[in-house]
Amino acid sequence: MDQKKPASAALSDTQTWEWADRIRLSAILDERAMSKADEILVALRRVMRATDLHSKQLFKSIGLTSPQLLIMQILHREGSITAGQLADKVSLSQATVTTILDRLQAKGLIQRERSEADRRKVFVLLTEQGAGKLQDAPTPLQEDFIRQFADLKNWEQTQLISALQRIAHMMDAHHIDASPVLDTGELLSGIDGSSTPKH
Repeated sequence: MDQKKPASAALSDTQTWEWADRIRLSAILDERAMSKADEILVALRRVMRATDLHSKQLFKSIGLTSPQLLIMQILHREGSITAGQLADKVSLSQATVTTILDRLQAKGLIQRERSEADRRKVFVLLTEQGAGKLQDAPTPLQEDFIRQFADLKNWEQTQLISALQRIAHMMDAHHIDASPVLDTGELLSGIDGSSTPKH
């Protein structure tokens, strides 16, 4: 005759199945979460790849990096401006902007002039050579993004900003000095005589 299992044993079997189901469910959820994480990483990688290709094309065509081109575009628009004002407009430290300006000046693309009214102030402006370089420059990658971003509804823009800021924080990149341009490599690379931007 078959002996019946004690109630404690039956309870143990039930708990075992419950734990097994939980483990399987957890594995499924982890797999789905990993899949979503992979989708984000793939999207980020595509952005990085597109940015890298554009940066190389930009440097190959006119010998400038995106931050350098951005600064020259601002100088073209403003006429003349101080290094401190430039730093505010491109969201970079004044030290970084000063170094970029030094390299642009060494190439004859910009010049510095001391204010006659206040000798403590130094204004930066494009040279004729710098203005000519701008005419040969391709359309910056971020301009296509900005145009399409502007077409989005306000809630979509806010959602994108929040999500990307959260990603930057999760990747411990929220504190990094960055200008509003799509570029790879060092902000100060290129324009120093090297054949390609440093990465």
